[in-house]
Amino acid sequence: MAKVRNKVLFSSKRVSLNLVTYPQGHKVLRHNDPMGSGRYFKFNVVLKKARKGGVFSADKLIINLFNRVFLFRPDLYSHSVSKIDQGERKLLSLALHLPG
Repeated sequence: MAKVRNKVLFSSKRVSLNLVTYPQGHKVLRHNDPMGSGRYFKFNVVLKKARKGGVFSADKLIINLFNRVFLFRPDLYSHSVSKIDQGERKLLSLALHLPG
């Protein structure tokens, strides 16, 4: 499987901002991101959709705008990305971990 490119734009104890590129052939299996204590949010903006495949899915979303802007709780709800059959998928991902 091709390698995901993850460029860290900003990182601190509670907040991170990444530019993530998923290449053709890649997929993300259904999973959740346990964080221990606190609340974990992800705000993802799809900058470039794959020409075919690469569809994001989550058990529950807080926000879904045009299937390009997603706010969700990856710690509580499983999520995945279908196989990218053609092209690449690029997103800006803001992660926020709030103490419990």
